[in-house]
Amino acid sequence: MTDAGLFVPLFDGDIALMPLTEAHREGLRAACAADGAIWDIYPVSYQGEAFDPQFEALLQSAPRRRAYAILQDCTVVGMTAWIEQGQPGWSIEIGNTFITPHLRGTGFNTRVKHLLLNHAFAQGLERVGFKVDARNTRSQAAVAKLGAVREGVLRHERKTWTGHVRDTVSFSILKSEWIAA
Repeated sequence: MTDAGLFVPLFDGDIALMPLTEAHREGLRAACAADGAIWDIYPVSYQGEAFDPQFEALLQSAPRRRAYAILQDCTVVGMTAWIEQGQPGWSIEIGNTFITPHLRGTGFNTRVKHLLLNHAFAQGLERVGFKVDARNTRSQAAVAKLGAVREGVLRHERKTWTGHVRDTVSFSILKSEWIAA
């Protein structure tokens, strides 16, 4: 990722996306602990003893992955990230997203994604991608609802922390599609 203007704090009413720092550790730990079952369909777990090593990895993953803490009214309720994908300055992926269960189905995730997408395209990017575990039908529906186009399935794309060999569904939104929506 080469565009420093992309990874900045973002705000929309009661929502703040703040670059992840050590100050977010305990809030994110509590948010991640609110849904133990979800981690079975994530590539890595942020549950229990797995949390600290994964949190450290997020802090150290720049520039390839730049993580945000998602806050609602100053309380950490999840995380998301910009992930290098394609040509720098042209294409990016939004991923590593987790939102605490009490906000799912409320439109909160849509607001977060709109904030990210509006910012990405305002920064001159032409394409934003999403990759979703084929088993995660709720996330696939949420990405499709944004207007993302399903590009296909990357078969056996990775092995998750549980040993599951994951098929990954690839989606994208182009700048021209987002502006026209």
